[in-house]
Amino acid sequence: MIRYIFITGGVVSSLGKGIASAALGALLQARGYKVRLRKLDPYLNVDPGTMSPRQHGEVYVTDDGAETDLDLGHYERFTGVSARQSDNITTGRIYSRIIEKERRGDYLGATIQVIPHVTNEIKDFVLSDPGENVEFVLCEIGGTVGDIEGLPFFEAIRQLGQELGPERACFIHLTLLPYIPAAGEMKTKPTQHSVKELRSIGIQPHILLCRCDRPIPETEKGKIASFCNVRPSSVIEARDVGHIYDVPAAYHAEGLDTEVLGHFRITDAPDPDLTSWDRIARTIRNPDGDVCIGLVGKYTDVPDAYKSVMEALVHGGLANQVKVDVKLIDSEQFDDEHAPLDILEGVHGVILPGGFGERGAHGKMRAARFARERAVPCFGICYGMQLSVVEAARHMAGIEDASTSEFGPTKSPLVGLMEEWTKGNERVVRDENTDKGGTMRLGAYPARLKEGSKVAEIYGSLDISERHRHRYEVNASYIKQLEKAGVLFSGMSPDGRLPEIFELPDHPWFIGVQFHPELKSRPFEPHPLFASFIGAAVKQSRLV
Repeated sequence: MIRYIFITGGVVSSLGKGIASAALGALLQARGYKVRLRKLDPYLNVDPGTMSPRQHGEVYVTDDGAETDLDLGHYERFTGVSARQSDNITTGRIYSRIIEKERRGDYLGATIQVIPHVTNEIKDFVLSDPGENVEFVLCEIGGTVGDIEGLPFFEAIRQLGQELGPERACFIHLTLLPYIPAAGEMKTKPTQHSVKELRSIGIQPHILLCRCDRPIPETEKGKIASFCNVRPSSVIEARDVGHIYDVPAAYHAEGLDTEVLGHFRITDAPDPDLTSWDRIARTIRNPDGDVCIGLVGKYTDVPDAYKSVMEALVHGGLANQVKVDVKLIDSEQFDDEHAPLDILEGVHGVILPGGFGERGAHGKMRAARFARERAVPCFGICYGMQLSVVEAARHMAGIEDASTSEFGPTKSPLVGLMEEWTKGNERVVRDENTDKGGTMRLGAYPARLKEGSKVAEIYGSLDISERHRHRYEVNASYIKQLEKAGVLFSGMSPDGRLPEIFELPDHPWFIGVQFHPELKSRPFEPHPLFASFIGAAVKQSRLV
């Protein structure tokens, strides 16, 4: 029997529903249950693929090519369960499906309405194939209770609560308990009003997860329980912790997973095995040292734009027993050729993450040149790899006008728009007039590594599969010219047409990859490239 847990949020946004959902999934998993996590987003975009990172943070990509909400990255990192296209839905996709059905005549002339057509589509998504032997499906509802765009989603899960019954449905509401310093009090009124709003649309939460920065007095817990119509034991303290990987143990200590199982009348569940989480916590608190990594990008004012990269760097630190301090560096400040690069002095590694457009790109190329000439470990990802290749072409191979057609027409297009490629057994064709949304090379693709290369040594294999998200590709016709100058293209698509990885054999550690390895990194299984990169940074720290 599959049980469903619905996680909603109230009072304010950004309370951490994604982390809470992922942590609860990890706790149930630690007790031996098989889980799947899903995200319901109320915005009208079909997916976040065309949304600005400044508004939405990073776009997370699944193996099957879905561009999804960044919370799916939390789900994967905490549980190790690979997300799928069917684990993220938006209002835009719901309405697109309904309109397609209406145009085909599937509704047989019915008047299409929010209830039942939109809510039925949402329910179908929630109940759709969860996977083999899954026992718990956790569904996070994006936004905040009271948002007008979220009402169809709340109505849909209300209906599901009635249809499934309490033995198969549990509602958890994440809320805020602010502390007012001037009054010297923790205030419960915002939580009371948030629950009142939720109850007004027919949902009575079974468990309240209360975000706070200090312990909740028992008297306040009692007040919340009384006014919100829940048991005192169902008021769970979700206090701020030192690191997100402390959250599962902290929630278990407060009884969240016990309360969830109690709601479903499960009394024979084994105790959770949190050994791995405890080991991670010890490493984070007691590292053997620290390294400083300079992350050079144009969205550094919004750290969530590089969420998976930041987490993968932490995982690389865990693999090397060190703390990773990430210095966020705005690449635009280096666009001027005469701007000083002093801020890069003293970093033990440089990472050039993905991105789009010309703004800040010249700064990334200057950072790549700095790392290449100073023998500083450098890791280029996707656009960062492409710009590193352009920089090498200009200053190693003597192709002075080397550029990318992403900037506009160029005589030497080292990087150009991909017009066709193979996905499985299908040929995919694109051109400049193709819609932007969902039209990139997306999802997992295989690559073949060159024997004896650094990346082959790092992976311990010649065949790999990594997730992609890009529209432009390094032009293979320049490979021979670049390799004569000292560049090695050590990873190619199986057909030998698309460059996937390049490295500098004479450099301590300089690797660029066309894919996004950060998307497959986990705290328990750090991605080998990130583990190796941080290992190189540790060596560099001993030289500085």
